[in-house]
Order: sequence, then C-alpha cells, then structure tokens
Amino acid sequence: PRDALRREGGRLHGVARRMLGRAELAEEAVQDAMVQIWRKAGQAGGGSARGWIYAVLRNRCRNILRDGRRLSVLAPEDIAAMQDARQAAAPEEGWQILPGSSRLRDCLAGLDARSRRAILLAHVGGFSHGEIAGMQNVPVGTAKSWIRRGLAALRECLS
Repeated sequence: PRDALRREGGRLHGVARRMLGRAELAEEAVQDAMVQIWRKAGQAGGGSARGWIYAVLRNRCRNILRDGRRLSVLAPEDIAAMQDARQAAAPEEGWQILPGSSRLRDCLAGLDARSRRAILLAHVGGFSHGEIAGMQNVPVGTAKSWIRRGLAALRECLS
C-alpha cells in the first residue's frame, strides 16, 4: 500500500475534492485516509491495494459529509453552489478514458447505461444512493437495484 499511496496521492486528492467540494476538507480526508491505510496495511484483504485505498478514502469522505458540522460554517447560497458544482462534476461517460485494452472498460461497456451511470456516480463521484436517485429521477430502491445488478455483472465479467 505504501507505493500505491505515493503513486495515487494526486488522484486521491482529486476524488476527495470532487466528493467534498472543498480543498481543505479534501486534504483532511486524504490525510486521515492515509493514516488509516498506514495503520491497517497488514490487514488489507486479498483484493488490489489500489481498490482498498480508494475504498478507505471514499468511506472517510462519506463520514465527513455525514458530519454536517464542517459544512455548517457556509452560507446557504455557498452550500447550494457547492452542490451544483458537485453535480456538474458527476461522471457521465468518463469510463471511456480507461486504456483501450482495459478489461474494466470492456465490462463497463457491456452494462446498460443506467447501471453504468449509477455505478460511476456512486463509486467515482461518491454520491449517495439518494443523490443518485434524485439525479436520475427514480426511486432510491431503483437506483440501488441498478447499482447492485451492475456490480454483479461487473464481477462476473471481470472473473
């Protein structure tokens, strides 16, 4: 994980910045995630180090978002502007920039557009199920189903 942290530092900050909308919160999230990764490096599962690192960061960002105290110092119009910017930065078809021979790219291409977008919003954009449902004008259960079925199809395709 240590080498992966060095290689991924800039990308980690970018993900945290997109999720949190504020540079100082993104820096805090990356630092907290790196400390947790360092402490628990020996406990990492059998998956990829990169995937584990990003999962730790996403979870840390979600915890910051749940803890509304950090956001409460903003004026309501600033919060609205932040939410609009975050939604505008939502990944649409960004998966196509993956390298041409990428199995993940090929598997993502095989998904239906709704599932693919919901997965990207959740796992790249860091949006909650409720936010995804709102963005796609569907009930929360529908968004969850798209994500669940899409992830199952991805697992099958990648195995």
